Amino acid sequence: MTSAGQPTAAYDTNFCFPVRELESERVKLTPFIPDLHADLYFQGSAPHPDLYEFIPWENFTDASDFVKQVIDSRVRPDTGVALYAVIDKTRTSTAGSSPSSANFAGIIGYMNTSTANLSTEIGYAIILPPFQRTHVTTNAIGLLLQYALDLPPHGLGLRRVQWKANKLNTRSIGIVQKLGFKLEAVLRWDRIFVGSKASASNGVKERAEDSRPGTVGTDTALLALCWDDWESERARILEVMDRRS
Repeated sequence: MTSAGQPTAAYDTNFCFPVRELESERVKLTPFIPDLHADLYFQGSAPHPDLYEFIPWENFTDASDFVKQVIDSRVRPDTGVALYAVIDKTRTSTAGSSPSSANFAGIIGYMNTSTANLSTEIGYAIILPPFQRTHVTTNAIGLLLQYALDLPPHGLGLRRVQWKANKLNTRSIGIVQKLGFKLEAVLRWDRIFVGSKASASNGVKERAEDSRPGTVGTDTALLALCWDDWESERARILEVMDRRS
């Protein structure tokens, strides 16, 4: 079972839709507030640079560097983005306890959201290693799906939710396919990574006299789950979220 709380007034998210706390029996998504969550994210992610293997981020120097590069530069200015902190309720001692290193599981959110087209994308999905291969990722994605695709007043009534992942990131692709996302396309040469992330490369060397020599080209898998998929898959997805093993 899932529920959507009242819109939060604690932080100006600048999102084009109302932002609510989203909660299942075992996971809570709460709007990311830098003063509460930035240091928890930095401390949890810093020892694991492989978290950024398939995305064009590098390790941050400290929490303020993360806020500057991600929150202030990408999230806050974009009305199509809403970032959430992921809290594992099974590691929370009391219902009202604050987020801590024991229960802060990572980040996830909406991006590329369009009020005109009733569409969004789930992104910024970085679950910290101690919480991977648990109920956390499935519940976090499921909560965002439910809020996006359920009709008002409980949801936003959107028509489409998409997910993009590096074509080589088979784990990411597999997770959302189990939740009903359908592979629609592979976008060749979709992104450029600066640096030496050879593991993310499409394996093809750029042509001679390329305007950005030495950068890595990547291919992106595009998947989506739409309102009509949701109507037939909703009950099964909620069952997957409740599954104990």
